[in-house]
Parts: sequence; C-alpha cells; structure tokens
Amino acid sequence: MKLQDPRPSKWLLFRIWASVGLQSFGGGASTTFLIQRAFIEKHRWLSMEEFMYFWNLCVLTPGINLVALTVLIGKKLGGVWGIVVSLAGLLLPSAAITCLLAATFLQVENVAAVQAVLRGVIPATGGIMLIVGLNFALPLIRRSYKEGVLYLLASGVLMIACALAIILLKLSVIIVILGAILLGALFFSPGRGSPLPEDEEEQGE
Repeated sequence: MKLQDPRPSKWLLFRIWASVGLQSFGGGASTTFLIQRAFIEKHRWLSMEEFMYFWNLCVLTPGINLVALTVLIGKKLGGVWGIVVSLAGLLLPSAAITCLLAATFLQVENVAAVQAVLRGVIPATGGIMLIVGLNFALPLIRRSYKEGVLYLLASGVLMIACALAIILLKLSVIIVILGAILLGALFFSPGRGSPLPEDEEEQGE
C-alpha cells in the first residue's frame, strides 16, 4: 500500500480525531478500530506496520495507551501542534458528551429498555475487539511467514501463551508484557527481525 504524504492541515487533523472520539462507542477497541480505518485505510498516512510499531511503544509505557498513541500519530503528522490538535479533537468533544450521557444514565439506568441496550453492546464490543486483534495479528503472521516456519511458529506460540497466561493463569498484564519482552530478546534476534517503519521508508527511496 502506497502511503500519502502525511501533511494534513491542523483543522483536518482536529476534525478526524473529533470524529474518532465521537464515534468510539464501546471503549478502547472501537477507538483503535476507528483510528486504523481513518489513518491507515482512508487517508493512508500510516501503514499497519507503522501503526503496530507505535502501538508497541505505547504498550511499553504506563498510562492510557490511546492517549499515547494519539500523541505519536499527532507528532508524526503535524509536529507539536499536531499533538495539541489531536488530543483536543479526541478528548474534548467526546468528554463533554460522556459527561452528559453519564448524568442522563443515572436517571434511566433501571429502565428495561436501557438494560436491553447494554446487553446488546457487550457482544458488539467483543466483535470489534476481535477485528482489532486480527488487524494486529495478520501483518505479524505475514512477516513471520517470510522469515521462515520456525519464526512463524515461535510468533504463534508466543501469542497463544500470552493469551492463556492472562485468561487461565490470571497473570498481571505487566508480568505478561515483561515476559514477552524477555522472550523476544532471547529468541527474536535483531538481525532476523523486519526493519522498523522508518527503515522501510528509507529503503524504498
């Protein structure tokens, strides 16, 4: 996929992030999916590999991952002012609506129709999380396939092991991430790994 020149205007960047924030019903999974669709599929300012690189950086740092991701994308597309307008677009409109909805919900939370709506939101959110997970996994699987069967097998085992550690063993996410970092350092040598997005862009020039 050929990327477009990532130089949107500040106003366009604000409108895109505001649209993401206002549509992101269902939590972080829906927000992540909307970011992927806006910046990777629609405007082609990011590749999926670069998005995953940014996301991995956010996972390695404390705090809210989506806020950190917004900062990284805003910095890439607009520098310091890109960070400012991206955060403002994502947080301000959606925060105002969330406050209004929370105040309204306290008045109607026991209504049967409202409870039915909430029961429908849960499976919808699960479906969105599945799509987001597949979007993350497919580029990794394709890259691992190119590196060889053993590399692909190791990547698959690591993904399954992390999922089982959280679901069955109830391990802390911090422990799982630190364990994945250690295993990656041991079994995925830098010489065999794929280049970072910046390196790929330089090689393509």
